[in-house]
Amino acid sequence: MADISVLILTYNEERHIERCLHSLEQFAKNIFVIDSFSTDRTAEIARDLGAVVLQHSWPGNHAEQFQWGLENAAIDTEWVMKLDADEYILPELAEEINRKLADLGNEISAVYMKRRVHFMGKWIKYGGYYPTWLLRIWRHGRGRMEQRWMDEHIKLISGRSVRFENDFVDDNRHGLTAWIEKHNNYATREAVDILNTIYAFRKYESVNPNLFGTQEERKRWLKMKYASMPLFMRPLLYFMFRYFIKAGFMDGVPGLIWHTLQGGWYRFLVDAKIYEIYHKAGRDRDKILDLLADEYNINLKEG
Repeated sequence: MADISVLILTYNEERHIERCLHSLEQFAKNIFVIDSFSTDRTAEIARDLGAVVLQHSWPGNHAEQFQWGLENAAIDTEWVMKLDADEYILPELAEEINRKLADLGNEISAVYMKRRVHFMGKWIKYGGYYPTWLLRIWRHGRGRMEQRWMDEHIKLISGRSVRFENDFVDDNRHGLTAWIEKHNNYATREAVDILNTIYAFRKYESVNPNLFGTQEERKRWLKMKYASMPLFMRPLLYFMFRYFIKAGFMDGVPGLIWHTLQGGWYRFLVDAKIYEIYHKAGRDRDKILDLLADEYNINLKEG
């Protein structure tokens, strides 16, 4: 058993939580479920499977909720892992964590793992979507969650990182309608995050953008460049890059749906929401701030 605690955010995840928790049985010393007062059996299932359930009202974004969990869970292990309820660890990765984690030198503060995305029963291998390397394991106290509205990552405070060879899986069992509803909400947060990149409403402790750095540093650099491109042109170019240049068409019909929705429609929706904000507030920084606070209940004003 590895000296590691796993934190999982949940809200009405009874369809996923059992699969997720079973995948942790081989290696996790402690499991903490940070639940936003689910109305289904999520908390009950988690407790029955040995997890510690902490309930906390949803603060508006994943970053704040996860940081609350880090600060309030009774973590007494050397290592911490972040996992989503609709994700699970493959047996090969569980064995690798057990075998390697305790032997990492003190100069190593974090572990990157490869994520596989499954969609409509298909492993999405193309379109630049695999492998996606994510920092999901770090020494307790040496990492903090970026406090962003969207696409938040763990930022290391000190030390170096390594990569493990095996994968974990992102496989959401909710249907397409639920996926679209979730991404509609994501699009609002993404729009706010892009506007914050442009106007610097609020400064966050953040992963450093770096074209030649880690995958998330490179992604952050590319997102900054993406934010400077013209509205509506950028989602079209991004979809074409993923589907044709990065061979997303090789993922078959599920891939056609995935890359069109996630790489095209979703990005177009983000731009549509930004356009709507510009239409109402112009491009005046203070007016945009007031609009976000009044109509979207999002306060980005410093202090």
